[in-house]
Amino acid sequence: MHLRLLLMLSAFSSSLFAQTFTLYVGTYTGSGSKGIYAYRFNALIGKATFLNARDSVTNPSFLAISPNKKFLFAVNETDGKNPGKVNSYAINPTTGKLTFLNQQETGGDNPCYVAVHKSNNWLAVANYSGGSASVLKINANGSLQPYAQLMQDSGKGTNPARQEKAHVHSTVFSPDNAFLFTPDLGLDKVMAYRFNQFSARPLTKASPSMVTTEDGSGPRHLTFHPNNRFAYLIEEMAGVVSAYKYNNGRLILIQRIATHPSTYKGNPGSADIHVSPDGKFLYASNRGDENNISIFKIDPRTGRLQAKGYQSVLGKTPRNFVIDPTGNYLLAANQGTNNVVIFKRNKTTGALTATGNELQIPMPVCLKWL
Repeated sequence: MHLRLLLMLSAFSSSLFAQTFTLYVGTYTGSGSKGIYAYRFNALIGKATFLNARDSVTNPSFLAISPNKKFLFAVNETDGKNPGKVNSYAINPTTGKLTFLNQQETGGDNPCYVAVHKSNNWLAVANYSGGSASVLKINANGSLQPYAQLMQDSGKGTNPARQEKAHVHSTVFSPDNAFLFTPDLGLDKVMAYRFNQFSARPLTKASPSMVTTEDGSGPRHLTFHPNNRFAYLIEEMAGVVSAYKYNNGRLILIQRIATHPSTYKGNPGSADIHVSPDGKFLYASNRGDENNISIFKIDPRTGRLQAKGYQSVLGKTPRNFVIDPTGNYLLAANQGTNNVVIFKRNKTTGALTATGNELQIPMPVCLKWL
């Protein structure tokens, strides 16, 4: 009897632990922010508890965590006043505390996105104002070497106010990590590179070397479906999601669908995009005049999207959002209203419902799970 009770308690404890995650929040530091915030998130009840904050650099806006969960990397946006940089931290798995390791220049101004290769050996950074993508080698202790390669885009788009030059907005590894894709908002293109992790200069142009989007669309972020057969691109200026079939570095367009109702005439300012862990729904955030999350159902056979609704983020400027690993909750980071709002996610319908729980953080712009 005592053994059975112990086994039941052990199983309950394991289940509880399996649904507790560390959440890191990147911010802009000009308005009272302490840099990178860490919280403990309970996915059973949808609540987050503050752990600590790391105040070490200016504007650690976008974050990435290594696949081995040992290190966190944060870009350092300086608005052209100083060269763009990226910072490396060691993660304490128990407390969530970050220990600064080192900092390296990224080779371009205003880095806005960072991603880690599954080997844990390489980092890829998007330099928005610099119009380039760079890759840096990661040492075994998590520190960074100077950037090994810089891929510079050139040209301009059709919108002189937003597309006066190249603006690389993200660096996204393919599911097999054999390719790197870099959406360029300024050129209306998604560049494609082969990635050889064993080379000192790992990037070479893929074939085809790019995908062209519609004029003035402003491609921003790219995400892949869990089945690795489909990819979805958020177009910031057009307020559109483009759906693609994906195979071995090739993106084949199958659909373009608006992130807002047909009656909407304002500025969409589309920003982030994610697929639910079960692969059934896709979510996209809109800033501009909408300040909402668009909800799409994914056809599992074709990858095509069907609009299912729109949820206010209960704030302004949802720059970034995440779905927790259990798929139970979606958290929206509202840069303009200094809050992260926690929504319950209906796994059957995809609908979002506000829980009443939120975090008050100055200018949150990126959310990442450990």
